[in-house]
Amino acid sequence: MTKALARYGLLVVGVADLGGAILSLAFRGPGDRPAVWISAGFTVLLQLAAFAVARAAGRAGIMARMGAGMLVRFLGLVGYALVVALALKLPPVAALISLAALLFASSLLEPLLIRT
Repeated sequence: MTKALARYGLLVVGVADLGGAILSLAFRGPGDRPAVWISAGFTVLLQLAAFAVARAAGRAGIMARMGAGMLVRFLGLVGYALVVALALKLPPVAALISLAALLFASSLLEPLLIRT
């Protein structure tokens, strides 16, 4: 499991770097760039957690495993929205759109590595 997790981690870091760079060009307001890069870092952590949960689901079937990973991502997005809005005082539009976009882009890679 650690080899697949490491491989997936490297892919997610690449997607987060490339996506963060593109999104940094799109969001130009005050505080938007730090919000995008914080979201990119959180994407990596959240995707690794979701991948580990999905892999740990065992032989429950691919749909159950993917569903478990999506639940982790959804709860992470909701939690991040609360932290961004209440604690970090980051621009919520840049932070949440970039997190959602990066989660979606990196989620497309997961089925390639989550095989039973």
